[in-house]
Amino acid sequence: MKREILINNLDEMSEFAKNVGSKVFPGFLLCLEGDLGAGKTTFTKYFGKSMGIDDNINSPTFTIMKIYEGDLDLYHMDVYRLNGIGADYDLEEYIYADGVCVIEWYKNIINSLPTEKLVIEISIIDENKRLLKIEGSGIYEQIVEEISN
Repeated sequence: MKREILINNLDEMSEFAKNVGSKVFPGFLLCLEGDLGAGKTTFTKYFGKSMGIDDNINSPTFTIMKIYEGDLDLYHMDVYRLNGIGADYDLEEYIYADGVCVIEWYKNIINSLPTEKLVIEISIIDENKRLLKIEGSGIYEQIVEEISN
């Protein structure tokens, strides 16, 4: 199932992230794609806050992954610098864990990911506006329906 949502400003991005965050469950997998500066990390900050995480969430570009503890732990990955070598970093241990996994630039390790996931591709429209293309497979199809209404 695919949907598109136009986000006009940071407040709308925050509300959307909160809506997505209200759907998490142990093992939740969220994959983000978009150009540099599109808002992947900004979305993840809002998403983490919606999960009750008070830590400052920032990009794990150079560390590959950061773990934020909460009722459900958040595994925030940025695999921009990887290309099909996710196993070399033992990422599967977290991708398949009972926390919530957010992966920026997920296509770089697509072969290491399960088929069931929520994918959000963020496109820059202008300085403030973003177009979100949302796709869910398996159990995530219902979530796409719920978050896009």
